[in-house]
Amino acid sequence: MNILSSIKKVLVIFFIFFFSACGNNNSKQESNNKANENTSVSGDLIIFHAGSLSIPFKEIAEAFNKRYQDINIILEPSGSRKCARKIIDLKRPCDIMASADYKVIDNLLIPDYADWDIKFTSNEMVIAYNSKSRYFNKINKSNWYDILLKDDVIFGRSDPDSDPCGYRAVLTIKLAEKYYHKQGIANKFLKKDLNYMRPKGSDLLALLESNTVDYIFEYRSVAEQHKLKYLILPDEINLKNPEYKKLYSTVTVNISGKKPGEMITRKGEPMIYGITELKNAPHKKAADVFLEFLLNKNKGMSILERNGQASVIPSPSDTYNNIPDKFKKFSTK
Repeated sequence: MNILSSIKKVLVIFFIFFFSACGNNNSKQESNNKANENTSVSGDLIIFHAGSLSIPFKEIAEAFNKRYQDINIILEPSGSRKCARKIIDLKRPCDIMASADYKVIDNLLIPDYADWDIKFTSNEMVIAYNSKSRYFNKINKSNWYDILLKDDVIFGRSDPDSDPCGYRAVLTIKLAEKYYHKQGIANKFLKKDLNYMRPKGSDLLALLESNTVDYIFEYRSVAEQHKLKYLILPDEINLKNPEYKKLYSTVTVNISGKKPGEMITRKGEPMIYGITELKNAPHKKAADVFLEFLLNKNKGMSILERNGQASVIPSPSDTYNNIPDKFKKFSTK
């Protein structure tokens, strides 16, 4: 019995050491895999993006760099149409473009500069203000258009030819004319306070913070990120609700096209952001891993949603067949 007991003890000790060694090897392998994942991609990554994505993209870049420490992310915000112009007219190198309107990619970059786009997040139009804005304690859904049209009130909006927020402000104003049955107010809005128009929506923040203007047409996510007061507009005019897609399409705005002098007629529709990787992306490998991180619901998309921008992944894409296989899971036909 003593011999058998001794043998059993030896066997038990042997198996303990054996499985411990296996466990340690597996842990080492996992650590090595993680290390390889973190170091196998390096270099620069150039991202042109809508100004409204500045805060969430900075957070996403920081989270991404915790895993991919050797990638130097260069974030360059501007109006989405200006982003496209930097690629088309200035021939600036760029790996990824994220637009506040997926149709900027469709209309200006595809097919010459990109093959596909993925719709990834959404937003809505609001009217932002602060506690020093004239009549801030009186403005509401029923009178905002009267207040903004007062002679002693100044409002700002972004340039429709540079920024989707700019032409969405125009569409919102035209929808408001219909919704409130106020014939002619759209024309009054579009002629007022033109000196306070800026290239992108986020440029208006400084005007508001310095009390140069009283109100701005802005995205809700930007207003929330900057802790601004804002007026929520009815779904019939805020370009948020897909149920009103048909109504939104009843108004249009003309904006500049691909070539000088060319114009594009833009119909109203629920606002959807789009993203693409450029055909001649100089840092393709880095762009691939960043897109995979950004579009993952538990990684980049969770940061976007925390910053007030809801995910629309997966959404249909007219360019689905051109989307690389590794990214098709983020879209549908």
